[in-house]
Amino acid sequence: MYLWIKALHILAIISWMAGLLYLPRLYVYHAMVERDSARDLTFQLMERRLLKAIMNPAMIASFIFGFWMVLLNPDLLSQGWFHVKLGLVFLMAGAHGKFAVMRKAFEQGRATKSDKYYRVWNEVPTVLMIAIVILVVVQPF
Repeated sequence: MYLWIKALHILAIISWMAGLLYLPRLYVYHAMVERDSARDLTFQLMERRLLKAIMNPAMIASFIFGFWMVLLNPDLLSQGWFHVKLGLVFLMAGAHGKFAVMRKAFEQGRATKSDKYYRVWNEVPTVLMIAIVILVVVQPF
């Protein structure tokens, strides 16, 4: 049973990460278009669907399956690397929340940041993902 839950957890993480890597890239391009143009409305639609139909369910599934794995293997809670990983996962969820706020700003016409601002945010999930994968695979402490 544990391996099935782990497989579902990994699939959910892959879906969540795909969105976390793509959504801020959409913001980079969105920041360069004129408000209320056809392209603006297209980006708004793409961003809303990505967040609500893919990212939100994938994040929820990631947490559900991850929590289930801990219930099946509570020894994880005694390992230092796991505590750091959890902290990074919560930072990832925070980035997700920040991206949702950014989407709302675009939708309401309040997005005033440059494409460079969104380019920086585009790197946050990548850095967190690298650290999380290294912690899970290497388990350095």
